Amino acid sequence: MRKEYDLLDTTQRISTVHRKKRTTLNRVTVNTASRTYDVLIGHELLREAGTHIRAVFPNAQRSFVVTTANVRKHWAGIITESLAIAGFEVIFLEMEDGETAKTMMSVEALAAKMMEKHADRHSIVCALGGGVVGDVAGFLASVFMRGIPVVQMPTTFLAQVDSSVGGKTGVNLKAGKNLVGTFYQPWLVLADPGVFSTLPEREFRSGLYESLKCGIIRRADIFERMDRERQAILQRDPETLAWLITESVRVKADVVSADETETGERRILNFGHTIGHALEAETGYKYFLHGEAVAWGMIAATMIAAGLHKTDSATAQRIISSILALAPLPKIEVSARRTANRIKGDKKTVHGVTHFILPREIGKVDVVTDVPERAVLQAIEELKYLAFAG
Repeated sequence: MRKEYDLLDTTQRISTVHRKKRTTLNRVTVNTASRTYDVLIGHELLREAGTHIRAVFPNAQRSFVVTTANVRKHWAGIITESLAIAGFEVIFLEMEDGETAKTMMSVEALAAKMMEKHADRHSIVCALGGGVVGDVAGFLASVFMRGIPVVQMPTTFLAQVDSSVGGKTGVNLKAGKNLVGTFYQPWLVLADPGVFSTLPEREFRSGLYESLKCGIIRRADIFERMDRERQAILQRDPETLAWLITESVRVKADVVSADETETGERRILNFGHTIGHALEAETGYKYFLHGEAVAWGMIAATMIAAGLHKTDSATAQRIISSILALAPLPKIEVSARRTANRIKGDKKTVHGVTHFILPREIGKVDVVTDVPERAVLQAIEELKYLAFAG
């Protein structure tokens, strides 16, 4: 059990003072059967990381920070100072970045390094990086000595609004994405939008699709505000981004709290991921950023919904237009047949039946199991046309 420390209501805002500078934090609490934990969102939060982590782990001594060389270059100094002041010994473990690094080999190599540095069951893992780092570090923590705590410190927009929250961990196989993994909730998530100052534009925009997804599946107000304040978001306005991250996390927290292990409602978070994951696998995880593949997947799912009369054409067009307005997406040059075949090996396929998440209206989606293969093939072909037409 974690140490409770002044838990606040998820809608309450708190402030901390650091070096005479006041930083406003937003807190969202995730309540699952296995663990209750907080997601803190706020600028300059990494400078306070040690304080917040020490509050959760009053007796821990050794922290293993899993990261990449690029992220370490930018943020290692701040993290090291913050953790050291809080009394932690800090050991950095570097891994490669990108989906091709999400392998069992990477996990084994990191575990071996932890043993070399005398890790034990009282050590903690801190994931400092994007979604790949978070997935691998979370999986590592879940299996190292049968499970040690993990703290997520996401450094990309996508990881802050999605992969750092909810406890999904895992690595890829050649057959598909995240086929080996665990549900293993973090003990704490620290989301600092200030890290976006070093985030490339393509990476930043790629993450925005996950927030738009939250608006489509559950919160029409998020969708509406993203449309209305698109320029402020693209210009990385601090206040707007803080709101967007907080509300996106709130959507995920609500869904995950109700369905931790994806046996029911949590499936709606897979909107866009069924075909998106297939596109990533078909291109060897080297062509699309994850958010870009999900964006194309959301467009395909919307096309399927319109074709099957699950939604009206005006709603479908509005969703597709909003997706395309966020960023130019990579062209699609894949075989529709091979991509459709990959869907059959996806985790969301049960007893040979694939579950598609299709929009009904903005803010509401349905889980549909009777999507004809011809509709999937047609949607992928239409994506290819739309990619080149745009």
